[in-house]
Amino acid sequence: MENKIETQELKYTAKDFASDQDVRWCPGCGDYSILAQVQRTFPDIGIKKENIVWVSGIGCSSRFPYYMSTYGFHGIHGRAPAIASGLKIAHPELSVWVATGDGDLMSIGGNHFIHTCRKNVDLKILMFNNRIYGLTKGQYSPTSEKGKVTKSTPYGSVDYPFNPTSLALGSDASFVARTIDREPKHMQEMIRKAAEHKGTAFIEIYQNCNIFNDGAYLHLTEKDVKLDNVLTLEHGKPMIYGKERDKGIKLDGFRPISVNLNDGKHSVADLLVHDETDQNSIRAFIIAHMTDHPGLPTPIGIFRRILKPTYDQGITDQINHIIEKKGKGDLEAVLFSGNTWEVK
Repeated sequence: MENKIETQELKYTAKDFASDQDVRWCPGCGDYSILAQVQRTFPDIGIKKENIVWVSGIGCSSRFPYYMSTYGFHGIHGRAPAIASGLKIAHPELSVWVATGDGDLMSIGGNHFIHTCRKNVDLKILMFNNRIYGLTKGQYSPTSEKGKVTKSTPYGSVDYPFNPTSLALGSDASFVARTIDREPKHMQEMIRKAAEHKGTAFIEIYQNCNIFNDGAYLHLTEKDVKLDNVLTLEHGKPMIYGKERDKGIKLDGFRPISVNLNDGKHSVADLLVHDETDQNSIRAFIIAHMTDHPGLPTPIGIFRRILKPTYDQGITDQINHIIEKKGKGDLEAVLFSGNTWEVK
């Protein structure tokens, strides 16, 4: 028996999703844009407010549940995916969302994140990636670039950073996307598509911290340069970018390269065509790692979107005896057994 999230009957507006709490982020923080786009998008996802829950951990991003006029749960550092998974399993009728940051999710929360993706729990995870620990005043994070000079790395970080999109793909998440805080319409589209998805939906949001890591994404957001540095992924379309739409991405074996469409040597027919529904994630990996190569644009959009059974639905089917096959084990006996056992 499939559990369906109850859809709304009333027509909401963005204001209906704004709580009565004063928003307390630093002036100019990219978090304001993320909040605004979520509130603008949620009236269109067709779910009643009382069936929506936001779960967070610790960090600037984790204040998010206070500012949404829905149910919310402020958890502890890194544990939001585990809390949200338990909630979704216990109440599959709810639409469960996670607000988290690169420090919260990629560090202490990394283990919970990869297993949420692996299990395909029906959660929507928005990760605000400012490449710094903002709430604790500017230490380097798991996504900070190598050589990053911060209060905790005065000589520069010697760590290699995580690529969150690649990590989600490697953990077999069924929906993986990336957007930018200063691309509001694109972010709204990603949020809507994540809401429609059945399974773990992960959105990495490049977000500026104007206090401790200002300008980390200037090359992707400034009007005069962004079109030459950002590749917007569109399903079924060739990968074209640039101010004049004269550049494209083709594969040389497994290596992505940028080509000039006006050089007389290359045409649109040579370019890689994006397929977000490809069951094989190899090309999605290649695209995700374009950020490793200087001279290649940064992809935004949906990297992967496939459908497969969810963990929470599997549990529900077992409870409802839709799945009848059962081994010799007795789960109830294990859970309620004593503290001693006999070894023979």
